[in-house]
Amino acid sequence: MNKDSAIFVAGARGLVGSAIVRRLQASGYTNVLYPSRQELDLSDADQVKKYFEGMKPEYVFIAAAKVGGILANNTQPVEFLLENLKIQNTLIPISYECGVKKLLFLGSTCIYPKFCEQPIKESALLSGPLEPTNEAYAIAKIAGIKLCQAYKKEYGFNAICAQPTNLYGPNDNFSSTGSHVIPGLMRRIMEAKEAKLEKIACWGTGTPTREFLFVDDLADACIFLMDSYDGIDIVNVGTGDEISIADLTKLICEQVGWEGEIEWDTSKPDGTPRKVCDISKLKSLGWNPKVDLAKGIELTLSWFKEHQNSIRT
Repeated sequence: MNKDSAIFVAGARGLVGSAIVRRLQASGYTNVLYPSRQELDLSDADQVKKYFEGMKPEYVFIAAAKVGGILANNTQPVEFLLENLKIQNTLIPISYECGVKKLLFLGSTCIYPKFCEQPIKESALLSGPLEPTNEAYAIAKIAGIKLCQAYKKEYGFNAICAQPTNLYGPNDNFSSTGSHVIPGLMRRIMEAKEAKLEKIACWGTGTPTREFLFVDDLADACIFLMDSYDGIDIVNVGTGDEISIADLTKLICEQVGWEGEIEWDTSKPDGTPRKVCDISKLKSLGWNPKVDLAKGIELTLSWFKEHQNSIRT
């Protein structure tokens, strides 16, 4: 990408898209296109085609998606499947039709089987049953990956696919019903401290392990891949490190400064027992994460404290 290339970021108001925009602008890219949802409905093919014909983007980052934690995924499978399919089935074909030079589609490590070998290699895709609580989201993302690969194979369209692990950071969703684990825990523990509660309940056993990537690191990796990778195979993006949900909760409690008790509600699902990525492919290309978990939580907590009055819903 040149500094004056027209670069379109889908989902620029979300966690990932906003980080990509920040990173591009900080790196001196001067023609970054990131219309709001009110300005451009990404599921409306007529609107998107008209926009692309007018603005002529050369590079496209697809970070737009309906996302959420276990509760949201488990209770809204129709919405997670349909909304994500609509977005990617609009953007990928129109990008090709309108002459986009290169497209990066962001999937998720939710695409991998529930009980696949750990750390998860890219080759594990479609090797076993998915985690039931996020199956609809995963199926939509797998369809997006396969569509990109089909366009590359059949038409030579330079569409690449990155699979980020669990993400967190500034501009995350901190809602009480739709958030992922780190922002959800951060909000609940902050509220427990403010209310002087002695204990709170958390879902599951606390024993599953997860890998977490600071979103600014993901943005850096996306731009790196756009500049340096043209392969048809998917690429994992993560840290290669894992932590139990119980230890993660303890870390957030320490940073918030709340000394209460966590009660684990074992009647609620844990989700996948272990999930950590093999990131050897990305490392072999020359990229490594920069922000460790403790520092990332500190930065995210600072952002949340600054914005909490405006983001609580």
